[in-house]
Amino acid sequence: MTESAPAREPRRPGLPPRDTPVVVDDQVALAQARRVVELAEDKKASDIVLLDVHALTSLADYFVICSGGSERQLGAIADGIAEGLKADGVLPLGREGGAGAHWVLLDFGAVVVHVFAPPERDFYQLEKLWSDAVTLLRVQ
Repeated sequence: MTESAPAREPRRPGLPPRDTPVVVDDQVALAQARRVVELAEDKKASDIVLLDVHALTSLADYFVICSGGSERQLGAIADGIAEGLKADGVLPLGREGGAGAHWVLLDFGAVVVHVFAPPERDFYQLEKLWSDAVTLLRVQ
């Protein structure tokens, strides 16, 4: 009598099948994070911070946190980052929030981008939450 392999749980709709974990070279991830910073700067994001969180969590290697002054600018920053990385061949794994919610999160796997309106950024205090992370870059 042979045993069959345990049945796999189906993946959520819209996610590609994955048999092996995605491994991202650290230099590639860092280059992607720096590209996100450039794209945020292009859309006039303010107080941009690049944090190295790889030693603290398995969620991502880098967080990019930035602010926008209006709902329209929040959407433009998030869209500019998504479109810029798409042109580089990198698609987001997920997008949460929205300009109307005053925050947007873009998940690119090794790099997670947080775009906030200033009051929401003050409320969530991600820099304080991740204070043990190494700050690689801060653009005022």
